[in-house]
Amino acid sequence: MSLLDLLNLDLSECHKTNKSKIIAEYIWFGIEQEYTLLQKNLNWPLGWPIGGYRGPQGPYYCGVGAEKAFGRDTVDSHYKACLYAGINIGGINAEVMAGQWEFQVGPTVGISPCDDLWVARYILVRIAEAAGVIVSFDPKPVEGDCNGTGAHTNYSTKSMRADGGLEVINKAIEKLGKRHKEHIAVYGDGNERCLTGEHETADINTFNFGIADRGASIRIGRDTQKAGKGYLEDRRPSSNMDPYVGSTPIDDLEFLLISSQKNPRMMFPKVGGWEIDESLEEAASRETFEEAGVVGIFRYVEFQKQKPRHIS
Repeated sequence: MSLLDLLNLDLSECHKTNKSKIIAEYIWFGIEQEYTLLQKNLNWPLGWPIGGYRGPQGPYYCGVGAEKAFGRDTVDSHYKACLYAGINIGGINAEVMAGQWEFQVGPTVGISPCDDLWVARYILVRIAEAAGVIVSFDPKPVEGDCNGTGAHTNYSTKSMRADGGLEVINKAIEKLGKRHKEHIAVYGDGNERCLTGEHETADINTFNFGIADRGASIRIGRDTQKAGKGYLEDRRPSSNMDPYVGSTPIDDLEFLLISSQKNPRMMFPKVGGWEIDESLEEAASRETFEEAGVVGIFRYVEFQKQKPRHIS
């Protein structure tokens, strides 16, 4: 099994800059994918009585036992299959609503967790198919007094993880707040049914942040607060978000792009990319040599923000 993702960028509006140094931020992403297992032909959560509801939420989160955890065979099989497939999966847990589960991918560099999530979703649906259950990525599969499902995204840069990183995190959160509506627009369909301001969510029309606050748009973990560095958690993306769009909302990011005499268009390296322990120059040199067997020339460019466009 393989996933090929090739993205070309039109940088026709690029202009040279006297910028002599680019800071290598080594961006890490991690995604927490929530989902709900449904009874076949009923469109109703696994473990729920037909036409009825389970008891109040509380005991199901990270629960164990046949009366609290429903579908663990499917969940465990999915986890093992992802490990076998080489997916960077970090863990699994039962979620707040009965029949609701979560798995985590990352943290890894760049768009790698997006690749991992996309394939992990496919594997999950195939495993569930064999078990005779349905996987729902709907952000609110059951209306009423129960939690919805999200795809919370954990994000950090090298500066955020370094001493004094909390200040960098706060500045990033300020930027996120200024473009809240734009981000919500790409965070998944039906998200307004989940982000109601209840059930551990912030209202979809409101942007806020807090320390260890599950009801915030952006949460800073207690460990990050104590250490003064770490990462931020964006709790707004819904469970059905497109990870290639929804996991990269922050401005002023820097990427490694390559071109050649044969193909002057700038593009992301199709394999490999920017490793954690490399500088920008080292990564570019290695990619150039590995792909073409030649020594490259560095050129720093700056491009203006453009609306996304689909290339077919």
